[in-house]
Amino acid sequence: MQQPEILNELRRMSAQVGRNIQLVQGAGGNSSIKHGDVLWVKASGTWLADAEDKEIFVPVSLPRARAALAAGNERIPLASGHPEGPLRASIETSLHALMPHRVVLHVHSVNTIAWSVRSDAGDELIARLRGLAWRRLDYHHPGLPLAQAVSESLAQGPADVLILGNHGLVVGAATCEAAGELVTEVERRPALEPHGAARTDHGSLYRICAGSQYRLPQDPLCHTLGTDHHNLAIATKGSLYPDHVVFLGPALPVLSEGENLTTKVALTVTRGYPPPVAVIVPGKGTVIRNDSSAGAEAMLSCLALVTSRLPRNATIKYLSSRDEQALLNWDAEHYRQQMTEDR
Repeated sequence: MQQPEILNELRRMSAQVGRNIQLVQGAGGNSSIKHGDVLWVKASGTWLADAEDKEIFVPVSLPRARAALAAGNERIPLASGHPEGPLRASIETSLHALMPHRVVLHVHSVNTIAWSVRSDAGDELIARLRGLAWRRLDYHHPGLPLAQAVSESLAQGPADVLILGNHGLVVGAATCEAAGELVTEVERRPALEPHGAARTDHGSLYRICAGSQYRLPQDPLCHTLGTDHHNLAIATKGSLYPDHVVFLGPALPVLSEGENLTTKVALTVTRGYPPPVAVIVPGKGTVIRNDSSAGAEAMLSCLALVTSRLPRNATIKYLSSRDEQALLNWDAEHYRQQMTEDR
């Protein structure tokens, strides 16, 4: 299938957004553009940051995608004339198809997530987003359940901005430029200043990792999960959003004073659990598994960015254990993880 010239605009905007870790982390987020009866949407497991360097968009029949959504079918085939290949349409394709806007951009923006996990954010968001056509939704499992919830919400009236509970931000616009500007505007209005943290104890972390399968993360900001008591409390009480669960696992374990990292990990494995992706060391910092993917590294940075923006008196909503299990047992997420590892 011949690619339309307009797809280049989507590539440019997507790459720009994807390179901003405060908007997108790893393979998170997705974008799309409608061209006639074809919806060009980011492929699952690909990175928006790669949009100008790799083929990350696949064509989907817009009428068939909308019909599948109406029938409750999560599997959406590619457009006619496009051969089946290794790329699958994004998990969120149904969401992109039902939005009436020509361009749809879904990001896991740090400020929006920080607001979306708070149960006390209602009045603040109303004041900060005044004048925009926006709506806030509770958490729904990504894919079809989320698309169905958005469909019900849009049936009550149009909206250009959707704040997804414990998930992120969706905007719709007529052009790629307008979509990018709208994301910038929504991020600017409710922007939250990160609070500081104590210094990282690199020496202790290197000693803790010696002889283990763990190392220090590449992003120094990740250590604030251990050096700030507030960040630590949030990160260890539960999961805040889907990609946290998919790439880091539910919550994050803590290495208590005097515990041996290798012994702790071995005990975890004997109980039938995989070695934790990352471990928080209170007062010292954070360590991550040697074989962790770039996606996991990005998610650890995201968690630090989000927790450092949550007020100390905020009332936080976590994903339920049922939500976590639904994500961990989802084949679509297993595929996305594999695509990220193969990047």
